[in-house]
Amino acid sequence: MIDARKLRTLRAVADHRTVTAAAAVLHLTPSAVSQQLAALDNEVGHHLLVRDGRGVRLTAAGEILLAHGNTVLAQLERAEAELAAYAEGEKGEVTVMSFATGITTVVGPAMTALRAAAPGIRMRVLDAEGDASLTRVLDGHADLAVAVEYRGVPREDGRRLIRVPLYAEPFDAVLPWDHRLAGKERVNVSDLADEQWVGPYEGNPCHDVVMLACEFAGFQPRVTHYSDDFRAVAALAGAGEGVALVPRSALRGVGLQDVVVLPVSGVPVTRRVFAAVRRGTEDHPLIRRVLEALRGAAEDARPESVG
Repeated sequence: MIDARKLRTLRAVADHRTVTAAAAVLHLTPSAVSQQLAALDNEVGHHLLVRDGRGVRLTAAGEILLAHGNTVLAQLERAEAELAAYAEGEKGEVTVMSFATGITTVVGPAMTALRAAAPGIRMRVLDAEGDASLTRVLDGHADLAVAVEYRGVPREDGRRLIRVPLYAEPFDAVLPWDHRLAGKERVNVSDLADEQWVGPYEGNPCHDVVMLACEFAGFQPRVTHYSDDFRAVAALAGAGEGVALVPRSALRGVGLQDVVVLPVSGVPVTRRVFAAVRRGTEDHPLIRRVLEALRGAAEDARPESVG
């Protein structure tokens, strides 16, 4: 294996034509330079320098090696520069896992802001629900998760995760257009106790939010249809197959048909969204920059999405 330090020594001797001059530039003794050159001759099996008057010059083998050496040394310098930028939080990749509407609400806008402020930082995004995303962060397969608080989520004082609150989002009631409560301005969850329901599967954090809201209202919902896609939930409600509670941002921009969407009165029904990183990584320059971008995007989204 050819030592990069010896390549730098060979280049310095080729540039300055004497061992003494090269030693001065490299802050080495002439003896140390001569030893490195002799070792390099042995490693490659060729004489790399010959005497030329009072100095030295490269042999044909030396010219070949130096041409490749210049390429190698340039690439090493690029690597050093990128590592320095990485250490300063100016260059690198951060893998972010988020549920779909979290991507729409904060991750996408954060990527846009970060691209303008720090173009060397790249966010790699993977779509995943909260329980899966936190596990992937803990396993080291992702750097950061955007997740929803639910019953099984590690608490803020957990030993392995640091949580950064982003935003809280209200749920709205989605009713068939001809529902008896469709003309109301708001609906109380308790008013839906006797209804057939459409909801997300158990394991989806929003499932827990809906179940808890109904528990607080004093009943267990009769869920007949299940989907984790809130557009599908709204479509089933529009078909007269039940009522639902849906995060407000999940229906933003969706063409809703045959349904009425009403705010919820009484005890607020919300999902609390946070970013999570492994404890000890929160001060890494790259992760810190991404967290700042996510918080900024959450501030911008708050007037629309938080009740």
